[in-house]
Amino acid sequence: MSLPSVLPSSRVPDPRDAPPLRWGILATGGIARAFAEALRLHTRQVVLACGSRTQDAADRFAAAVGAERAYGSYEALVADPDVDAIYVASPHSHHAEHALLAIAAGKPVLVEKSFTRTAAEAHAVVDAARAAGVLAMEAMWTRFQPGADIIRQLLADGVLGELETVIADHGQAFAFDPTHRLYAPELAGGALLDLGIYPLSFAFFALGRPGRVTTVGSLAPTGVDRQLSLILDGFAAAPNAQALLNTTLAAKTPTTASISGSEARVELPGPFYIPQPVTLIGRDGVQLTSAQPTIPAHQGLCYQAAHCATLAKEGRLESPLLPLDETLAIMETMDLIRTQLHAS
Repeated sequence: MSLPSVLPSSRVPDPRDAPPLRWGILATGGIARAFAEALRLHTRQVVLACGSRTQDAADRFAAAVGAERAYGSYEALVADPDVDAIYVASPHSHHAEHALLAIAAGKPVLVEKSFTRTAAEAHAVVDAARAAGVLAMEAMWTRFQPGADIIRQLLADGVLGELETVIADHGQAFAFDPTHRLYAPELAGGALLDLGIYPLSFAFFALGRPGRVTTVGSLAPTGVDRQLSLILDGFAAAPNAQALLNTTLAAKTPTTASISGSEARVELPGPFYIPQPVTLIGRDGVQLTSAQPTIPAHQGLCYQAAHCATLAKEGRLESPLLPLDETLAIMETMDLIRTQLHAS
């Protein structure tokens, strides 16, 4: 198969076209601020309210992002009748608890990744959302960016040929501090849930669920996973393919990703999880590269919010781009990875 003369155009709508919702942001850390800023710059979404564990923290966050209302408890936030949807931005140690709060209040909920700590917690959230008829979605923001849609079309059209190898990594250098959330077991610390979710979700995006996982890794002094290297294989749709993934808390790695097939490969530069150009490279070395994204870095969080708002207005209960069953499969795979690590 010859390469196309041009890359497909992204079908991702302009985030400003999404119907506006009045959002409540649950928790007030760095990702919450980035989310609010992305909405302000690139969408018609409204950050109506925020909630924190203390009123002072909520007030400071509301002043910083221009939210009209600030609540000193998460229960008060989800009870606000004017809030249309909840963005759960707390540490993943509390995602299940806070998602369930939103669902019980009948609010559509966008839950930061990793969706929960464990597959059991993820199943509890998904079961509750389905029983209540409430939209729930994992905030794996890379899935909703224009570059992901370009790759999605290349895969659907078979441009890469028979898929052979997926390679992705995500490492950040954090000095060891037992009180830091990534090193603290009580906050579900470790590389996998916070960083490794990106390469793992990318492998699922390209190849689906693996039939086998092989894990090599090491632990930090606090007992959380410090570094993991993974080989995934046994994919139903790509029986010869393997995924080679790495994550670490202790080094800044290239954080790149690629999908290679018998006819061509696609590459994403680092960090691959933000909006990036997509490069398609044929066996003969011919390259096609998409345009530089117009929405940079963490401002790309606007795409997931716009997608979630559209789903909510349409009365849909989950995303076709990241179905809940896939989120559950990813969580089950992460459980298996940690089981293998601690058994080794």
